[in-house]
Amino acid sequence: MKPEIAPPGGAPHARILGVGAHRPRRVVDNDEVCRFIDSTDAWIRQRTGIVTRRWAAPDETLETMGAEAAGKALAAAGIDPPRIDCVIAATFTHLLQTPAAAALIAHRIGATRAAAFDVSAGCAGFVHGVALAADTVRGRGGHVLVVGVERMTDVLDLHDRSTAFIFGDGAGAVVLGPSDTPGIGPVVWGADGSQADVITQTEPWTALRDTPGRAFPSLRQEGQRVFRWAISQMPGVALAALRAAGLPAEDLDVFIPHQANVRIIDSLTSRIGLPPQTVVAKDIVHTGNTSGASIPLAMEAVLGSGRAGSGDTALLLGYGAGLSYAGVVVTLP
Repeated sequence: MKPEIAPPGGAPHARILGVGAHRPRRVVDNDEVCRFIDSTDAWIRQRTGIVTRRWAAPDETLETMGAEAAGKALAAAGIDPPRIDCVIAATFTHLLQTPAAAALIAHRIGATRAAAFDVSAGCAGFVHGVALAADTVRGRGGHVLVVGVERMTDVLDLHDRSTAFIFGDGAGAVVLGPSDTPGIGPVVWGADGSQADVITQTEPWTALRDTPGRAFPSLRQEGQRVFRWAISQMPGVALAALRAAGLPAEDLDVFIPHQANVRIIDSLTSRIGLPPQTVVAKDIVHTGNTSGASIPLAMEAVLGSGRAGSGDTALLLGYGAGLSYAGVVVTLP
């Protein structure tokens, strides 16, 4: 008789124990962005709701911003870095092919024994990371750090009128750990690769190698196609995540969607059927669209404002390049 492999020993449930954020020092208003593109403050506010965004300084790297947010999340959770078993970084602006940004962040914060890897799912990456982290806690126990971090300005063409005014930089992080009661519901996720061209990089990195002097690859998106896809497809994902968690829409305390556009957020809120008392995060107004960092930044902001509190139920809904998406209901720390 062959010996059996011992099963993993995990926790009955997982929950978020703490959240932290890092917002770059430099605040950039719409008038400053309009120095690069033919637009106005009024037009940008009307189309996106964005008033300001943060752009990182040279010393605010992906690694340092991620570590700052991680340190605050660890402090909020009361967990020392050596107790972290795994670090997951959700990012697509880590322009070094290897090693992973998560490994650099783990080293900087002193999580010396943690596994570390990156998740690249664009603006949906953070929710993917939370889902993987929850499964890890339930599967093997321990604590997992999830960091959403982006330097969008590294991949922007500041003269591209379709993207220059939308994006900002920043980092947000959460610590997940064991729980006796459910704190994270089942994830509803997926991708539609047939629309991969809607949000994409202009050229592969190999173009720079093969054709010296070529322009640096940058982010491109078809805003109207993103808008139509988000408002038509994401309400169903949100409702599926609520059903999977066994939570009616009217019982949801907080809605924290990807901070893509205030018009999209308002449309989703209406189409999902959320009641007026549901708190809806709109951190994009002063932070811009920070892709994989937008949901943890918005979570930290809504908790810090006092509009939401510990124990509230929140729907996290990420969507973006891929086109990919992920929704999950969590209990706020």
